Amino acid sequence: MDKKKLIILITSLLVLIFGVFAFNTYTKIYKPNTIKNGFIYIKTNSTLKDVENEIRPFLKRVKPFIWVAEKKKYNKAIKPGKYKITKGLSNNEVINYLRSGQQTPTIVTFNNQHRLEDLAGRIALQIEADSLSILTAMKDPSFLKQQEFTQKSALGMYIPNSYEFYWNTNATQFRARMLKEYHKFWNGKRDSLVKKLNLSRTAIMALASIVQKETAKISERPVVAGLYLNRIKRGIPLQADPTIIYALKEKHGQDFEVKRVLNKDLTIDSPYNTYKYRGIPPSLIAMPDISSIDAVLQAKKHNYIYMCADVDKPGYHAFATSLRQHNKNARKYQRWISNQGIHR
Repeated sequence: MDKKKLIILITSLLVLIFGVFAFNTYTKIYKPNTIKNGFIYIKTNSTLKDVENEIRPFLKRVKPFIWVAEKKKYNKAIKPGKYKITKGLSNNEVINYLRSGQQTPTIVTFNNQHRLEDLAGRIALQIEADSLSILTAMKDPSFLKQQEFTQKSALGMYIPNSYEFYWNTNATQFRARMLKEYHKFWNGKRDSLVKKLNLSRTAIMALASIVQKETAKISERPVVAGLYLNRIKRGIPLQADPTIIYALKEKHGQDFEVKRVLNKDLTIDSPYNTYKYRGIPPSLIAMPDISSIDAVLQAKKHNYIYMCADVDKPGYHAFATSLRQHNKNARKYQRWISNQGIHR
């Protein structure tokens, strides 16, 4: 083989090798590699290995992804958060996206939480922060003192609704956002209604929590709220069974089940015993939703001061203006509940 042919052969081989190398490199970087749609959750202080484990189910080939990540020094720019992965993305597109930190917001929702512990657990299922750190932030003594809350009343700061957060929100950031939403909720209109009732926000929230526990029917809540306000004006104890149940659970533990309030329960010594003590309890007994809060602020005007469960309309109450009518309604209800075999 003459020298010229040898040079051509060597050149061709080099071109071929370079072509294969260039093709492989291009494929690693630009060929689609994600195989399905979904979300990945990158925790704070994650390593490249952590990201690899999280995104592995979305990749056709993992090694090329790691190669591109290392070449682009992604390990030095890992940003936590919730990221939406779509099918057909190249490794280059994925790394650029993750490096940008342009995460997808998550919708945090909560309602019907009875205690701060319950709320912390609910929130921890939706953001990165764990329930212990959230609960610690919620109960922080200096924060509560500064905002004029107690550990009992602090639940009222968290207005049940749906909120947009970044998944990697920490506990103090969550608390700060909820405080902002609390002040936004108590706008000029609601605060003016509070003043008309001559009650504090804490009292409104406490009464709203009782209304919440008394009836699940939103249309009935303004009527129930009006009844309790009538009692307060007349100096009559609220005599609300949900407050007795709350006091019993405070004494016996949250797992203590009460399907029926008994006469002996009404003697429990607790500031939440509204049969024993007049007025509104010192704090809320559960988390009221917005309809219950607004039901108190805009209670229906009427003369009712008595109510009991209506056996003819399940879920609703039979209201009365006189003790005589109430006793008649109550006897009917007691017969019905006894026939159901409910004795506790």
